[in-house]
Amino acid sequence: MRAVVQRVKRAEVRVEGRITGRIEKGIMVLLGVGEDDENKDLEYMADKIMKLRIFEDDNDKMNLSVRDVGGNVLVVSQFTLYGDCRKGNRPSYSTAARPEKAKEYYDRFIEYISNKYNIKVESGIFQASMEVDFINDGPVTLMLDSKKTF
Repeated sequence: MRAVVQRVKRAEVRVEGRITGRIEKGIMVLLGVGEDDENKDLEYMADKIMKLRIFEDDNDKMNLSVRDVGGNVLVVSQFTLYGDCRKGNRPSYSTAARPEKAKEYYDRFIEYISNKYNIKVESGIFQASMEVDFINDGPVTLMLDSKKTF
């Protein structure tokens, strides 16, 4: 499982002009599911993201998590995180999960965070053409991989 995590002042996702998810202060997660991901990858990724200390404390040191600051989470499916551009100019998505598995893990990821951490989670619509609008705070942007390949 791969994710790009961005600390945001606000973020929203629209499908066909309709807002499907909107948050104020918090984190936006672009989430990709790999073909060999298992439940342990989902739990690792969700727990890691929720515990990331990427918000400033009173001493302006990144020492607080999204929960510590009362933030929210916006999750957007992003299979292109598995795009392999090492050969040629057209990305290969051969290691991305098939849509059925990816949707299951995407939905379970959202449910896991919402239930375990009792936090508001907004989302896009899986496999839809989405417009994502956000203000990155910092900017703070992190890449995570449950297999720890980077």
